[in-house]
Amino acid sequence: MGLILDTSILIAGERRGETVKQVLERVQAAHSEMEAALSAISVVELTHGIYRARTDRDRERRRAFSEELCRDMIVHPVSLAIAQLAGRIEGEQAAVGNIIAFEDLLIGATALHLGFAILSLNVKHFHRIPGLKVLSL
Repeated sequence: MGLILDTSILIAGERRGETVKQVLERVQAAHSEMEAALSAISVVELTHGIYRARTDRDRERRRAFSEELCRDMIVHPVSLAIAQLAGRIEGEQAAVGNIIAFEDLLIGATALHLGFAILSLNVKHFHRIPGLKVLSL
């Protein structure tokens, strides 16, 4: 089984001044048997953060971190199958009053589709997705 790293894990590492390598070492120390990858949605969220940075220094640090992630990690796209799975989950959950943030829905659907778990600092967000294995760091 693999792990999809939620953006919260990446942002926390970047804010602590860690390199991508250090973030991945921390993930491996906690979950050594699992391969780590990203959803393309995390790239969207990280890119958003680059353009919201308040200083040029922060913007460049975030850009470098994001570029390193994209270079060194597998980034899974949102395929037709993932989009359909996300639509089914969202429809079923909305019908019972369970609203899931769209970004979390797509990241979670990516993990489900691949048979991976999610590693997140926001576990309660992902526990709303039935059948998804959610881990914390």
